[in-house]
Amino acid sequence: MKVLVIRFSSIGDILVCTPVLRCVKLQWKAELTFLTGDRFKSLLADNPYIDHIQTDGDGLMATRNWISKGGFDLIIDLHKNRKSVMMTLANGSKVVRYNKLNWQKWWYVQTKQNILPPNHLVDRYFESLAHLGLINDGQGLDYHVTSLPDDILLPPQYNVLILGAAHKTKRIPLEQCHLWIKKACLPVVCLGGNDVTHEGATLAQSHPGKVIDLTGKLTLGQSGTVIKHSSAILTGDTGMMHMAAALKKEVKVLWGNTTPAFGMFPYYGSQNQIPWTSEEVSGLNCRPCSKLGYESCPKGHFNCMMEHKPTSW
Repeated sequence: MKVLVIRFSSIGDILVCTPVLRCVKLQWKAELTFLTGDRFKSLLADNPYIDHIQTDGDGLMATRNWISKGGFDLIIDLHKNRKSVMMTLANGSKVVRYNKLNWQKWWYVQTKQNILPPNHLVDRYFESLAHLGLINDGQGLDYHVTSLPDDILLPPQYNVLILGAAHKTKRIPLEQCHLWIKKACLPVVCLGGNDVTHEGATLAQSHPGKVIDLTGKLTLGQSGTVIKHSSAILTGDTGMMHMAAALKKEVKVLWGNTTPAFGMFPYYGSQNQIPWTSEEVSGLNCRPCSKLGYESCPKGHFNCMMEHKPTSW
């Protein structure tokens, strides 16, 4: 049986697909191909359940032709946008598309009335595939880390602070970072990409001897190694939050403009009883203001992040 699973982006969304990939491989003994974006090919390069990784870098029509010639028995479209539909329409394969509940999310953002189901996105994926006999094994997400460079030396115990996020209204603001670092019981390693190197350097300079700035210095797999060996993790609603969950680490999540009610909170699976902490600023009539995020707070105050009360961690 040849199966194609589609998810183009992003880090967290792709990691949330991994239980489906694992169960398709183990339960159906399928030859499994994963179609994703060029930027994210390396994210699952070491996943043992994937036989082939294909990207859409050659464009829509070339990828559509590749799919048509692939001889897939089943296509599982977990992205379900215009591009994925165009690529898979009328190609002779059976296609299952996940209902992303975008209308319900839009309604929540517009009216602040939550009509979404309470379960996680992973569980919603399996509900959409239940008629095919695929069963959630309860093992949570998968991620495989890579070794750190020899010149990166970390203390025996440390906490991790995730600075980066795809949207700035999901990031923990610098003012909050200072406060949380002061409350940290261990040295703090700051992780993030090249877009937050200024913040990492500022925190390291402001807290000499307590902050280790690794922003912009590690690959995703190397960041995973730092997370794997940490004592505590503080993050916003980020891809690294899902990476930590995949590595079965406890996390403290500071929610900004988004909410766990969207179904994208840390997921460990029913077989792993791992606690996590959700921190939300209550009493805000403007939240959630987006299902994704913004470059800045639409109201200008950013109270959903600025009003968090730091505690020991």
